[in-house]
Amino acid sequence: MAGAPAKADEPQPHPAKEQLPNISYCITSPPPWPEAILLGFQHYLVMLGTTVIIPSSLVPQMGGGNEEKAKVIQTLLFVAGLNTLLQSLFGTRLPAVIGGSYTFVPTTISIILAGRFSDTTTDPVERFKRIMRAIQGSLIVASTLQIVLGFSGLWRNVTRFLSPLSVVPLVSLVGFGLYEFGFPGVAKCVEIGLPQLILLVFVSQYMPHVIKSGRHVFDRFAVIFTVAIVWIYAHLLTVGGAYNGKAPKTQTSCRTDRAGLIDAAPWIRIPYPFQWGAPSFDAGEAFAMMMASFVALVESTGAFIAVSRYASATPMPPSILSRGVGWQGVAILVSGLFGTVNGSSVSVENAGLLALTRVGSRRVVQISAGFMIFFSILGKFGAVFASIPAPIIAALYCLFFAYVGAGGLSFLQFCNLNSFRTKFILGFSVFMGLSVPQYFNEYTAINGYGPVHTGARWFNNIVNVPFSSEAFVAGCLAYFLDNTLHRKGNAIRKDRGKHWWDKFRSFKGDSRSEEFYSLPFNLNKYFPSV
Repeated sequence: MAGAPAKADEPQPHPAKEQLPNISYCITSPPPWPEAILLGFQHYLVMLGTTVIIPSSLVPQMGGGNEEKAKVIQTLLFVAGLNTLLQSLFGTRLPAVIGGSYTFVPTTISIILAGRFSDTTTDPVERFKRIMRAIQGSLIVASTLQIVLGFSGLWRNVTRFLSPLSVVPLVSLVGFGLYEFGFPGVAKCVEIGLPQLILLVFVSQYMPHVIKSGRHVFDRFAVIFTVAIVWIYAHLLTVGGAYNGKAPKTQTSCRTDRAGLIDAAPWIRIPYPFQWGAPSFDAGEAFAMMMASFVALVESTGAFIAVSRYASATPMPPSILSRGVGWQGVAILVSGLFGTVNGSSVSVENAGLLALTRVGSRRVVQISAGFMIFFSILGKFGAVFASIPAPIIAALYCLFFAYVGAGGLSFLQFCNLNSFRTKFILGFSVFMGLSVPQYFNEYTAINGYGPVHTGARWFNNIVNVPFSSEAFVAGCLAYFLDNTLHRKGNAIRKDRGKHWWDKFRSFKGDSRSEEFYSLPFNLNKYFPSV
């Protein structure tokens, strides 16, 4: 008999949940102040990694010394704090940290290597400023792409066609695709990185079960505890002379006194726009930077979706996502005006931190933005935290990128995994998303230039950069296949999980969207979301 109720002893599948359960504090519920401040500080510590690593690798190539490096890191921090506040107030209103992005690095490097800066006769600091101004110019032009796509609502029309199925490869590879920043970074100094990784997993996952205090101390503040312990241990190794006479590479990775930031950083300095002089513009470089900006836009879309999941919010209506992208364009514009050597995008590691702490509160991220601005102005204090050895940060990445990847996989709960259409789209896009960038990155590592190698550098970048991004390849492929492969019929709609997201297609479709995503200060009256 077909309509018979299921037998009591038959195992039931896990029910699908629109909002992630077991989150201690969701977007709108802030934790008590002392806890919120500590959690905010933790977000600040985690985003420092990217903020320090990118200028540390780029500024020396541009001809800048430690002093310039310290200034650029401060500027990047200041701009990140500013943009995080803007994004959490007026953008998507998600607890997303907007920081530096690795996506812009290849394009930036090709500007650094451009022929017009190759004359070595000039003073290196002068050369640094000239390159910096060229990078600023291309960023300012490139920011228009996201501003236009976001605020015109064009991106809304693109993301309307996302389904839980096409989101899976995008979001999971936003996390997993960064695997080269995980263990390879830890291994640069195993005796520091590995203890950090093991301790972090132990304190955050095992300790709460060993010591049942009922207060989430260990899982929530695992980063502060473990980084402090391992940092002290690394400092003892440095002071004890463990690295005396070792190779310079080992010394830079392992020592706690090698960053050269604390001496070089000024006591108090407020970054301001055009601090390096007036930006210079070059059409080819601007186009190349636009492509990088578009790749960052696709990756950030994935990161925003992961953040909304871990903040226990309902899926974002496309109009909100579009608004967030517009403000991210503003963030890139601000980066260009201040001169941070780098564009801005959603920090993936901070999205993972939301999962570790299970606190998705907006206030916590706003407090962390306050820390960023505070420590970027008080240079010496900020430099102390900025000199945490890179392997410690890489160990944190191992956990956070993994969480974001798993957040992407969790959207499979809305799809039918027994459908062959689902299997094909999922498997093919994830595999190609790992395989294509592998070829591009390997080719570049061996030959020093990408597979597309014409006389026009900017054109090479326009092709090589997107195909080197795992999330971009996988996301675009999944989006294309999901929207072109026989999608007619109700059964296939259900296989894609589209029916779960129907009520979130428009802002008014679900009352919870108002609670999570409406603008502050009654601004929704003047800027209604559709």
